[in-house]
Amino acid sequence: PWCPLVILDNVKFPRFAEIVNLTLADGSVRQGQVLEVNHSKAVVQVFEGTSGVDNKHSHVEFTGDTLKMPISDEMIGRSFNGSGKPLDKGPAVLAEDYLDINGAPINPQARIYPKEMIETGVSALDTMNSIVRGQKLPLFSAAGLPHNEIAAQICRQAGLVKQKDTKDHSADNFSIVFGAMGVNMETARFFKNDFEENGSMENVILFLNLANDPTIERIVTPRLALTAAEYFAYEREQHVFVILTDMSSYADALREVSAAREEVPGRRGYPGYMYTDLATIYERAGRVQGRNGSITQFPILSMPNDDITHPIPDLTGYITEGQVFVRQ
Repeated sequence: PWCPLVILDNVKFPRFAEIVNLTLADGSVRQGQVLEVNHSKAVVQVFEGTSGVDNKHSHVEFTGDTLKMPISDEMIGRSFNGSGKPLDKGPAVLAEDYLDINGAPINPQARIYPKEMIETGVSALDTMNSIVRGQKLPLFSAAGLPHNEIAAQICRQAGLVKQKDTKDHSADNFSIVFGAMGVNMETARFFKNDFEENGSMENVILFLNLANDPTIERIVTPRLALTAAEYFAYEREQHVFVILTDMSSYADALREVSAAREEVPGRRGYPGYMYTDLATIYERAGRVQGRNGSITQFPILSMPNDDITHPIPDLTGYITEGQVFVRQ
């Protein structure tokens, strides 16, 4: 069966989370990350999948570095794949900095209490469940329901609410980071066309992992999206609205890697550390003292079988601040 892992032996001083370059027989290079270290053995998850990897004719290079993302102001208006490579036939990002995709934890003492609202243009949200800058509010949906249309509508209409005596309501300091995981071609085309037709693409950074892309890439995609968001929020003092869809695809990718590593499964086969792993994504929202910017998260997840007791919505609901439901 297909496996996203490569096991290497006789490795000198492998390090956890180190990035590995695999050069295949045809000269193409794939990136991977060290998941597990045991003396001279290393288990590597390959982001682009392991099909075509030949143990006799493939070469491995340990870079000695963690996964870093090239970041620049020019990323706004661009679209990238789930590994951060350009999809729009534009040039590679001319990096102003390289940031670790896992980010740095925010000191709870340094967090500011969220107060200002983001207007979505969806009356049910703005009147009953208003989204606040720095909040994380998920949309619980199910297969076949219009959660993609809602996400696209919010992208089109979202903006900062103008307040008296505040200078930060201008349109040029509000941007959207959109991370899609495991979406089909129809959904991807829907989002791209919608952004381009309505002119909202000039404020959007798009990360697209398609259903036929390697599953393992889905573990990286939301972290790339949030790293870009953190740069624009805390370095460029913008208010960034992050939409992540579909978190169920992300959790399934996590389960696949866990099964390949033969870990002890938790509820419904998901790994026991899924709560912690989801928290490393959702907790990267908020406002920080001394910085004007903010990161607001709006993750979307389709509940399997419309079951709210399923581990994915169950754990998500514990971490985030409330939920919005799309009912059948």
